[in-house]
Amino acid sequence: MTYLVKIFSFIGLTSVVFFCVALYLDIQEMDKTEGGYDAPYEGVTGETIDWDSMDLTSTGLVRRGKVLNFIVNGTTGMISLEILGFTYEARKLSDRAIAVHKPREAFIKRGFNPEF
Repeated sequence: MTYLVKIFSFIGLTSVVFFCVALYLDIQEMDKTEGGYDAPYEGVTGETIDWDSMDLTSTGLVRRGKVLNFIVNGTTGMISLEILGFTYEARKLSDRAIAVHKPREAFIKRGFNPEF
């Protein structure tokens, strides 16, 4: 019986570790830029968000991750995070995100009317 407990303990621990690593990798994918945190948001380095690689939904765009989906509403600019089927409205796009990542242009290109 103790072998069975050890096996299931190992499976549980391994699952939690894989979940945490996947969650970390998904969070790292959200914004790969650094710098330019104050207006006029200059000196930004890194890779901006590739809006064209994101999936189109009826309300906006979504980047599907391993365990975390990054959802942006095309009208309001609200960022939502979806994990294990639960959706959490995180916040609206920041002024820096609008200036650096240019979501307005991406949403207009996809047929939305951004109000942010």
